[in-house]
Amino acid sequence: MTTTDKAVDNRTPGETRRVHVREVGPRDGFQNEPETIATPDKIALINALGQSGFDRIEVASFVRPDVLPQLADGVEVLRSIEVPDHVRRQVLVPNSKGLDNALRVRDLFEDVALFVSSSQTHNRKNINRTVEETMADVQVMGKRVLAEDLGLCSVIATSFGCPYEGHVPIDDVLDLAEQFAEAGATEIGFGDTTGMANPAYVTRFFQRAFERLPGVELTAHFHNTRGQGLANAYAALEAGCTSFESSFGELGGCPVPAGSTGNIATEDLVSMFHEMGVETGIDLVATIEAAREAQEVLGRKLTSHSIVAGPVLWGGVPA
Repeated sequence: MTTTDKAVDNRTPGETRRVHVREVGPRDGFQNEPETIATPDKIALINALGQSGFDRIEVASFVRPDVLPQLADGVEVLRSIEVPDHVRRQVLVPNSKGLDNALRVRDLFEDVALFVSSSQTHNRKNINRTVEETMADVQVMGKRVLAEDLGLCSVIATSFGCPYEGHVPIDDVLDLAEQFAEAGATEIGFGDTTGMANPAYVTRFFQRAFERLPGVELTAHFHNTRGQGLANAYAALEAGCTSFESSFGELGGCPVPAGSTGNIATEDLVSMFHEMGVETGIDLVATIEAAREAQEVLGRKLTSHSIVAGPVLWGGVPA
């Protein structure tokens, strides 16, 4: 093992590891469901998540309702949910028009997430724009978001590979990340949008990302499309990542292309961390119950392992 291959661990001796997990199911999960979930059910599920210890939840999207009818009730949901005061509510915004709509209800959320795909083909299929057009708009939107004293986050989709273009060079992804940072983003998420990452590559990726983006919160967002989601999350953790996104019940996926199945299940991710002695601040039992409620609402079995097996009540093997 070379020096650059070693895992990053900046803890003092005896210090417990802690990570932050953002729940994205209410946006990333619900948007990919074939049916539209009733607004009262969405509100109840988000309220349950709000009581589970999360300090960040992605609640809604300001994409056009005709494009994502599953999220057309986003403003009503934002107005109606009741989550603890410490919970930061995040919304996803695709372009300046979406930001116009979001800022009309600016008091209903604390964070705005802007996004781009690292590949031209996926970006065009996803939002009908070139990467360059999207990033030019990001510079404009970033100033407006910061002027409203909102948190500015960013997401780079297909960071670990594109289903249309294949491998995307790490430096191409990080060039976009630096542009987001220049626009004022204090957090940058890297999305494995169609589940193309593997643990060895994830380690190299985050090592390079930390070198190029000092002082920026780097977030890992993995999908379990090919069954490597938790392994990739572990690789990111060992490379120094302490910020993750996941979706309860393993809901979600990507609408382009077909077959891109769900995110890592939040309850599976949190269970793994807890068994390793990594603190999350999240109530695992309550999160599993919220996922089971989602399963009842949808009327079908979800693919989370913890829904079936439950938590490891004896605490797991010490890390």
